[in-house]
Amino acid sequence: MTHHHKHDHNHEHNHDHDHPHDHDHDHPHDHQNNMSFDQKMLKLLEHWIKHNAGHADTYRLWAKRARENGFAEAGTLLDEAAATTDQISKIFESTDKIIKSLK
Repeated sequence: MTHHHKHDHNHEHNHDHDHPHDHDHDHPHDHQNNMSFDQKMLKLLEHWIKHNAGHADTYRLWAKRARENGFAEAGTLLDEAAATTDQISKIFESTDKIIKSLK
């Protein structure tokens, strides 16, 4: 059975994101379905990749804003954070491919 609810991601959201950042998810829970381990992993990886993309976009936006407001070094660091987030997503994408290739 699938239901809709919010997830606690253990970080504050009382700040300006400038991107859609809804943590509502529709998905099954362990006690309500028979998803295999690999299905669960693939769902998590898909979520993490999308979630990271939103964060990376926000980091780039705020990097631009930082530079526009005289904080060039902060902008550079936020761009680095975005690039690191992109690298993490590539690792998740590789993990996804490995799991799919072993199915």
